[in-house]
Amino acid sequence: MASTTQSQQNQTPRLDWWRAARFGLFIHWGPVSLVGTEIGWSRGGERRGFDRGGTGDVPIDVYDNLYKEFNPTLFNAAEWVQIARDTGMGYMVFTSKHHDGFVNFDTALTDYKITSPESPFGRDIVRELADAAHAADLPFGCYYSQPDWRHPDYRNENHHKYIDYFHAQVAELCSNYGELAVLWFDGLQEHFIHAEEVERFRDVEVFPSASIWESERLFQKIRELQPNILINNRCGMRADFDTPEQMIGAFQNQRPWESCITICKQWSWKPDDILKSFEECIHTLARVVGGDGNLLLNVGPMPDGRIEPRQVERLREIGDWLGHYGESIYGTRGGPFRPGAWGAATHKGEDIYLHILAWPEDKLTLAPLAQKIVSAVSMTGGEVALTQSDDAITLSIAPEDRNPVNTLVRLTVAN
Repeated sequence: MASTTQSQQNQTPRLDWWRAARFGLFIHWGPVSLVGTEIGWSRGGERRGFDRGGTGDVPIDVYDNLYKEFNPTLFNAAEWVQIARDTGMGYMVFTSKHHDGFVNFDTALTDYKITSPESPFGRDIVRELADAAHAADLPFGCYYSQPDWRHPDYRNENHHKYIDYFHAQVAELCSNYGELAVLWFDGLQEHFIHAEEVERFRDVEVFPSASIWESERLFQKIRELQPNILINNRCGMRADFDTPEQMIGAFQNQRPWESCITICKQWSWKPDDILKSFEECIHTLARVVGGDGNLLLNVGPMPDGRIEPRQVERLREIGDWLGHYGESIYGTRGGPFRPGAWGAATHKGEDIYLHILAWPEDKLTLAPLAQKIVSAVSMTGGEVALTQSDDAITLSIAPEDRNPVNTLVRLTVAN
């Protein structure tokens, strides 16, 4: 199977930049921001191909016509890219099309798009973001939902016609917007969110849903058009990385993975949505990277085109923290200590970084290391008292010197 071989070909070089980046920006945005409900899922009507039933609260005739009012005149692609840079993020992934079928780029295949004659905005959002990201040397990728609850041929007797539409749109993305770093599919079949699911399918390259999307043929075309692209595991193929959603993935250092998590509760913008605290964001980042994964943190921009100011403030707080302590995140791998209630560890070269998020009583006890620890420095202040034996490593810092968010200790081991 040609695409199976291609999906594994030169995987390590293609993944090097992504694993080193460790942190990216996810953006869910579209006309639905006008009503502040969830993208795709709040659309009323039938959800073909989704066996869990249900329907959204926004009637179809309202939802499907929101694009005729959507005019985000304050959208500035360069500003969004700068926000990602200020946050210390190493890549960006944007929703080119969600389950509702609305297209945020200038496709030739439908008028249900941002550049439609009926769209007051009329600008190609993917084009502007891709250009701004490329100008800033920020790797840019696209989310694309294969499910399309609006398309008349999706998951019925004419599904073969929908496959032609879907494959042609993906080819447009891969051909018309310069280099794409990531294609992030969302097929609503095998998400493998939980650790036991990941383990059960660990050695499976082609999943049952591959036939639904004709994935092997599609992947072969994608990789011809974008040889260096990374593809996630939600289009019937194992591809390059796993995607736990709204949760921190289990420790996994044999296969790349990325947790996608919202900065608020909802993927798209919602007025007065609950914003995650700075502490929660830092803990999430540390635990994800300590599990050897990447964090794709999502924002939902407002109807006027701006990322909500309070979300930007939180992002820049994270960026400030990374400005001081980014060496413990960027270019690291998870471990050697497994994440636990106490926190997580990352490592790079001879350095091990302990992200101590909760102190167990007066000291932290860790599993032994074969290498000798030659120094222990608290990057967040205070002196480290450390004991190393064949049975355990113990360390402590005076309570008044423990950082309230993340006490960060760098251990250096002998070669």
